[in-house]
Amino acid sequence: MNIMEIIQVFGHNLFYYVIIFLAVLSILVFVHEWGHYIVARMCGVRVDSFSIGFGKELWGRYDRHGCRWKISAVPLGGYVKLFGDVDPASAEHTDEVDDPENGIRRPMTEEERSQAFFAKPVWKRAAIVFAGPAINYIFAFFVYAALFMYYGQTVSPPVAAAVGVGTAAEKYGFMPHDRILSIDGKDMESFNDVRREMLLALDVERHFVIERNGTQMDINAKPERVETEDRFGFKSSYGRLGIYDPSHAVEIKKILKIDGVPAENEDDKIKQLQDRMGTTYKIEVDLGPKTEELIVHPLKELNAGMTNPDDEIYYGTLYLSNSEPHELIKLSPLEALSKAGRECYVTTRNIMEALGQMVMGVRSATELGGIIRIGAIAGEVAQQGWVLLIGLMALLSINLGFINLLPIPLLDGGHLLFYLLEAILGRPVPEQVQEYAFRFGLVFLIGIMAFANLNDILQMLPDK
Repeated sequence: MNIMEIIQVFGHNLFYYVIIFLAVLSILVFVHEWGHYIVARMCGVRVDSFSIGFGKELWGRYDRHGCRWKISAVPLGGYVKLFGDVDPASAEHTDEVDDPENGIRRPMTEEERSQAFFAKPVWKRAAIVFAGPAINYIFAFFVYAALFMYYGQTVSPPVAAAVGVGTAAEKYGFMPHDRILSIDGKDMESFNDVRREMLLALDVERHFVIERNGTQMDINAKPERVETEDRFGFKSSYGRLGIYDPSHAVEIKKILKIDGVPAENEDDKIKQLQDRMGTTYKIEVDLGPKTEELIVHPLKELNAGMTNPDDEIYYGTLYLSNSEPHELIKLSPLEALSKAGRECYVTTRNIMEALGQMVMGVRSATELGGIIRIGAIAGEVAQQGWVLLIGLMALLSINLGFINLLPIPLLDGGHLLFYLLEAILGRPVPEQVQEYAFRFGLVFLIGIMAFANLNDILQMLPDK
């Protein structure tokens, strides 16, 4: 993509992308900070301010508890400032307060000290800090549950409709209509589960349990590493097995060859396809800029309408799967809650595995995206419908909660680490040690953010 194409893509929808991104981010930040706020109130800590955004205040009001709720000029985060803390990061505290009547700073009274964050027992401080990431997970859990219950879940069975010629799937013996039961011991309930596992399958052999003609089989296969680039220029890697999900069907007019032989005309092509129903063979398909050869095994009963002009769904199409491509299932409350819990668990596990791959050098750190990439994704998803946008919000909420639990100073996880050490040692970690740690954390986080956003910009620029 050249620079003019990038400008056209972003420039045409820039306002839309920015508004969607800021709306999603503000909701997630509010949820996170509200977790800190509500647990602080429950623990008897006074909250001085609750801000969406940083910098100069644009709008604000006090509630009956004396907390200043405000919207600030830089809408890229937010904070809750607790009574007794010098700054919103709780990196330092003070036992002095301003006395506006006398124009001096004075020591806290006993009553004021009882409302200060730093004076609370370590378990209360840990609960307040942990509440932010926890509420992100709780929010995602209930968003998923509500979507599954009221909208439903689109399920595509974990079945191979076709196998790509020359792919890892052909190399290791996968066949059309194989049902994937598990990968490395993880149950596959849908093709989306298979797809998510392949996103992380880089240079590692995976153990597949499949069902073929009613018989279970074991296959050890190493997916092929593939690098893709989206229309914004953002690159990512994933493992490609080479099987196609049940939603794949082929327009007959785009079939170029059958078993390596070009068809003489359309009638001849259709006759060859009908004669081969129920058998395994190869077709070469025109996919626009390239062609691809597939191993297929179409069934006669599912292709009865391929020559019937009155059949609006199947006419002119070779249907590859032996099952329905997908169905929308509305789950019961208990099923929705169970499924929502599984989504939170699987997402967290995948985040951990992807980060581990970056640390070990298996996955490139250039796949780490910043606010530009997140904004582009949010804008793209929003154009596909509100349901997908809400699902993305739940996914980002889990990411926000997980990242904040990392034991990095300044993040919630860093504070929790210090509180754990305090509980073990029976005394707080020396303030000087904490100060140096917070300085390191600040430099580290700024570096990571700068790297991620610079990486977004560089990937959008045209290659020389």
